[in-house]
Amino acid sequence: MQKSPLTVSSLLEEAQRFAQHESTHPERSIYGVTDGKAVGTYLEHKFQDRLRRKYSFSEGNSAKGIDFPGLGVDMKVTSIKQPQSSCPFESGRQKIFGLGYSLLVFVYEKRDDSKTRTATLNILHTVFVEKQRTADYQTSSGIRKLLENGANEDDLVAFMNERMLPVDEIQAHKIARELLKEPPQLGYLTISNALQWRLQYGRVISEAGKADGVRRVR
Repeated sequence: MQKSPLTVSSLLEEAQRFAQHESTHPERSIYGVTDGKAVGTYLEHKFQDRLRRKYSFSEGNSAKGIDFPGLGVDMKVTSIKQPQSSCPFESGRQKIFGLGYSLLVFVYEKRDDSKTRTATLNILHTVFVEKQRTADYQTSSGIRKLLENGANEDDLVAFMNERMLPVDEIQAHKIARELLKEPPQLGYLTISNALQWRLQYGRVISEAGKADGVRRVR
């Protein structure tokens, strides 16, 4: 049987169905598992297996960096207890201009049943963040406010230094000149500086379905 090519639209339709089904599915293999990475890997692999049965798509790997490189989408799975995950650091520009790809985020609540020795992952939120909305909220909103108030190149560089943006002086001035030509899109992630970016999704969850570019899938 010929498989259909996976599109962003079909990805989100499948994500909605998957989240609905998974929320009532008792699973033995993750009973008692407290490692969030292991739970996330289980859910990611299961969703990808579901997609493989119906669609053809380019699969991500460590070299490509994201799960669906052909669509420019990365998948994240996180617990409602602490809705966050890490992602590869490319450059400090990502905090201002976005990650460069969209995010499909599954936020679950895990429940273990000692009688059946199974666990259920209740998917509380499934959110799609379009790539133009993946910048850091405080950084992008702060720059937008500065520009509204007539900031110049030096003001923008000073702001980047205050925010400890991981860019050198030459890069900071180059970015400032870009920003003076065109303000950044407002992002909705909280991105913490680290060897890997630490993405936090609290604002994404609360703004899903209300903010442009942040869609509530389920």
